[in-house]
Amino acid sequence: MDFATMMGLLGSGLLLTGQIFLVTLVGALPLGVLVALARMSRFKPLAWFARFYISILRGTPLMLQLMALMFGPYYLFGLQMGSDWKFWACDIGFILNYAAYFAEIYRSGIQSIPRGQYEAAEVLGYSRMQTFMKIVFPQVIKRILPAMGNEVITLVKDTSLAFVLGLMEMFTRAQAIAASQVSMMPYLIAALIYWACCLIIEFLMNRAEKKLDYYHD
Repeated sequence: MDFATMMGLLGSGLLLTGQIFLVTLVGALPLGVLVALARMSRFKPLAWFARFYISILRGTPLMLQLMALMFGPYYLFGLQMGSDWKFWACDIGFILNYAAYFAEIYRSGIQSIPRGQYEAAEVLGYSRMQTFMKIVFPQVIKRILPAMGNEVITLVKDTSLAFVLGLMEMFTRAQAIAASQVSMMPYLIAALIYWACCLIIEFLMNRAEKKLDYYHD
């Protein structure tokens, strides 16, 4: 196999890797906020449910969750899912799993804001929503960026777990090419691409942290 053909195959896998990555971020980032707010709710059943959700999603392997979503509809309800279900099962699994991790990061950030800031906002006439959106949330973003950066970089590498559902993302492509060509070169190229993606994310996170430098503890 010539180098151009190999890069073309890896590129098609990278496209699927990128789709899984972006869909997961778009779904998990807002869902994580909702789970974090539920976790801190004064309504105890909601808080217990959120805690249970986080415990299950963080306490079981992501690979197992993906397989449960893939085969659960058939074994539990006898439903025959369409041919594109594996892609959606993968995306839903990633979103649910990463939302649990993001929720705990959000929660730690929100709870790190001193109580005095809430009281000061109340004295100034801010509503609870205004206090959260205008005062608390910008500071939370600044504080959780390093932890969020770690999770996002982990997500880049975790996309390779999509292989358990038979999705031909980049790592699975590299495995197939390496097996057929008896060569380590596809693995090396895939590793360099993963590394480059992580470097780009790290750069963007560092830029975002510098933009928020005006928030001081």
